[in-house]
Amino acid sequence: MKPDWDKLMAEYEGSSTILVADVDCTTGGKELCDSVGVRGYPSIKAGSPDDLQDYTGGRDFNSLKEHAEALGPSCGPANIDLCDDWKKKQIEVFTAFGADEREAIIKKKEAEREKLEADFKAFVEGLNKAYEEASAKKDEAEEAIKNSGLGLLKAVHKFAATATTSRSEL
Repeated sequence: MKPDWDKLMAEYEGSSTILVADVDCTTGGKELCDSVGVRGYPSIKAGSPDDLQDYTGGRDFNSLKEHAEALGPSCGPANIDLCDDWKKKQIEVFTAFGADEREAIIKKKEAEREKLEADFKAFVEGLNKAYEEASAKKDEAEEAIKNSGLGLLKAVHKFAATATTSRSEL
């Protein structure tokens, strides 16, 4: 996908209406990636910079270019005419809040999202630890079975079966 993405970035370089860019979420771009909800790599986001949505279409150049060409203004306070009734009502309610109230709500919601992410990471770490412990226990049990003489038992069994077959052929 990277070569096609690079080609798409070159195609839209200097565009005044469409930005195609990439961000390294493992280094300096981590904070940006966290703020827009990147959960896996590679991720493609599209739409308003303040409300990016996951892109789930094709990952080849033609699919990406087709999507980019279809982009345009999206619903938001600057383009309320593009919003459905529900989003228009939300914008009206949010606009009625004062700046301090909006800021407080944003901080609260971001803290909720960060807690969800931290809880999820802790859960996954717990699963990984449980997996590692179970895997080590299984490996130890398999080693104990092997050391109990299983291989030698199989060799004796096979040898005895071969010896019985050889004697019956005489």
